[in-house]
Amino acid sequence: MFNSKKASRENDQLREQLARMEAAHQAELLKREAEVTGEVTAEVTTEVTSRLTALFQQRTEELSQQHTKELEAVQLEMKLLIERIFGSKSERYIDDPQQLKLDLGIDDEQVDDAVEGLLIAVDEVNENETNDKPPPKRRRRGDNKFPEHLDRTIVNVDFNDEQKTGLTHIGYDPVEKLHMSPPRFWVVETRYHKYIDPDQSDAGVSSPPRPEGGLVRGDHYDTSVVAEMIANRFGYHLPFYRQQDMFAGSGWIPSRSTLANLQASAAVLVQDFTSYLADVVRTDAVIGTDDTGVKLLLPKTIPKIDANDPKSRRAAEVITAAINSQKRHVSAKMWAYRGMQIPLNVFDFTVSRHRDGPDLFVIDSKYKGTILGDCYGANTGIAMRSSGDVVHAACVSHARRHVRDALPTHERHGKVLMRCFRKLYDIEDRGASMEAAARLELRQSEAVAVWNQIRDYAMTQTQDLLPKDKMKKALNYIHNQWDALTLYLSDPMVPIDNNETEQLMKQVAVGRKNWLFIGSLTSGYQMSDLMTIVSSAIRNDLHVSQYVKSVLDALLAGSTDFESLRPDVWAKSHPEHRRAYRAEERESRHHRKRERRSKRRRQQKTSS
Repeated sequence: MFNSKKASRENDQLREQLARMEAAHQAELLKREAEVTGEVTAEVTTEVTSRLTALFQQRTEELSQQHTKELEAVQLEMKLLIERIFGSKSERYIDDPQQLKLDLGIDDEQVDDAVEGLLIAVDEVNENETNDKPPPKRRRRGDNKFPEHLDRTIVNVDFNDEQKTGLTHIGYDPVEKLHMSPPRFWVVETRYHKYIDPDQSDAGVSSPPRPEGGLVRGDHYDTSVVAEMIANRFGYHLPFYRQQDMFAGSGWIPSRSTLANLQASAAVLVQDFTSYLADVVRTDAVIGTDDTGVKLLLPKTIPKIDANDPKSRRAAEVITAAINSQKRHVSAKMWAYRGMQIPLNVFDFTVSRHRDGPDLFVIDSKYKGTILGDCYGANTGIAMRSSGDVVHAACVSHARRHVRDALPTHERHGKVLMRCFRKLYDIEDRGASMEAAARLELRQSEAVAVWNQIRDYAMTQTQDLLPKDKMKKALNYIHNQWDALTLYLSDPMVPIDNNETEQLMKQVAVGRKNWLFIGSLTSGYQMSDLMTIVSSAIRNDLHVSQYVKSVLDALLAGSTDFESLRPDVWAKSHPEHRRAYRAEERESRHHRKRERRSKRRRQQKTSS
């Protein structure tokens, strides 16, 4: 890490070195003057010495200024890194000079001042409060009643017979206490009775027919066990070794290889179903996409190329190059595709961030519509590669993020642009509950003018920016991606940003911290299929294990009615397995956000 004290010492050493060089040069001039008499006059010597001294001082100042600029640039990078790692992940921006801001830079004095100010404010509030006010009454929520469907054990606490003598019973006060026990395993032993015919020795043994199938050979594990294991790993991000501990608390200690085999068997079973879900997502007019990196361990041998699998050739090329470079793993990618109108999330695994990923998912599948994503080359050139069938819409949040990151160095420009982005998001907030036609009219009547304001300001008010300035790079990003950033203005079905799709990367990132790497190509493909089912179930507020069990049971029974197994369709026929509280929490959160933005808009109108 860059050390500012060390840099300052180096700067002082540089100045001392230049001063010594200057003194040595003056001594050399005096020596030559003594040796060569009559050729160089004292006036000329003094003039040359002065000129060289001025050059040395000028060079010293230039080096010092350059060193200072480099130091400030490094300190700024350090501050941004500290904020990225330890600061708030929220991108909310409040342009209010009265609001206290914590500076997470390297200046501890500012942090101490902020903390001291907060403590003083708290003390002032405590001093102004009087003890005469009664404590606020707590709102009672249902008298602490637990759901009626839970099993109950009644415990009576009563007087003895002597104490009850002469008293009349009028009722009781119920006090409920919730208990729990670890998840319970049980074994169902199915006995297939065998018979022989004593009169026909050649007839052999007769027994009732046994059902075919099962997830693994021998059919020793019910789908309830597999569904719970899949929900734990991809819904709650628990690796196998933690699930071992959890299951051991209930009396069953599975090996990790057993859990891996059950996962692989389930992935093979749902492969056709997840392909169907991908086809359904491709019927949506707008698909959001994003990707994140995962580590793929290299196999000992190069995988064979499957002529029927377009991914296999690219995988063989990447793995061959990595093996030749003596690498132990490659940076593979997990892609997410989110339907904007169809509530399904589809994950896809590739060995690299090559354009083959989105091309295979949309172009080769004859998709016609809009892809919403970042301005990575695979997305920006997709219109040309698809002959115009697929259009790329850029995420406005990315452009806003570039401007926000440049605020520390160019606050004046940043505040103007951030106010414009706030206006754009306020417009979207008002149009969120509108029909498509009304939302399009709102965007055309108000948002277009804001975008024109951004462009006019960038062209006329930012001449002071240098090409390498962060704010200049942010404006260049907006200029270069202008058509993609403003595409949503002409299509009411395109969101202003891709934030909801980017949130799906958290499901990969949290799991990645636990399972660290993917062991093989096959495992990567299988994990993407299982993540598709689990993520889509979470999006539709389903109890994941119940939904996964239902899907596995239906597929084992030979069902091909994939339509009824879609999470959004299945939720309608199984309302008892929906997490209604999640929908209520989400609606409450959105309501508070709308109220906050509406209040801010009213305050702005009042102040203006």
